[in-house]
Amino acid sequence: MLNELFHSLDPVAFTVGPFAVRWYGIAYVLGFIFAGIIIYRVAKRWRINVGADQVSTIIMWIIIGVILGARLGYVLFYGGDYYVQNPEKILMFNEGGMSFHGGLLGAVLGGFIASRQLKMPFITVADLCTIGAPIGLFFGRCANFVNGELWGAETSLPWGVVFGGFAGDVPRHPTQLYEACLEGIVLFVVLYVLARKLPPRPRGTFLGTFLLLYGIFRFLIEFVRQPDAHIGYLAGDWLTMGQVLSFPLVLAGIALLVWANHAKLPQQGVEVADNNVS
Repeated sequence: MLNELFHSLDPVAFTVGPFAVRWYGIAYVLGFIFAGIIIYRVAKRWRINVGADQVSTIIMWIIIGVILGARLGYVLFYGGDYYVQNPEKILMFNEGGMSFHGGLLGAVLGGFIASRQLKMPFITVADLCTIGAPIGLFFGRCANFVNGELWGAETSLPWGVVFGGFAGDVPRHPTQLYEACLEGIVLFVVLYVLARKLPPRPRGTFLGTFLLLYGIFRFLIEFVRQPDAHIGYLAGDWLTMGQVLSFPLVLAGIALLVWANHAKLPQQGVEVADNNVS
């Protein structure tokens, strides 16, 4: 069924004159829109004085951070010598190549800038953003599936997909959809359920949970996800760059959760509700 679905999809959603609008670009737009809605709704529930203008500022800086960070992360983590020899290609976004781990670092920097501009605690901005982030991951991984990229190892399971091209004419794990389910749906449900609890969880709980679960999910999926051909396995027949980059996220998530439950900071919204942000 998934194989038939893949071959019925076109990476280009529609064209406007000479311009082609791809599902990948639409996924980014939808991800940021829904993330903004979630940030707004959760902030209201936590009684944080954040309006549409503040949410727009946060999303604007996150967009800048994610796009630049994801591209530069791909260049540094996965580009090898290619971009050293072809530096003019570094900002060629139309040629593809984005890294989640780089995008995460960029998002953290963007969130920090937004928090300074809005005079909000950075950890509160980070918690709000990470609750909405899995929605963007879901759309992004679905777009990866439509593009036929980031496929998995060969499989004989009935839901294997023949991606063709460099993937060959053999059924492979649709690891894009595995990630969409775990990093997108499951992670969002966990974070959103936690966000519904009142009084709000200690600051840092949501960022810590996001880092921990994303790191675990990504590390596990990498066992059946095909590594980039020009990098291959880093050790043996299993260790990939994705696992190397995900393991520190697990450690950071654990450390942040421990800190959040022992730092005894004011709960979410206590300080922010009293500031001058309108």
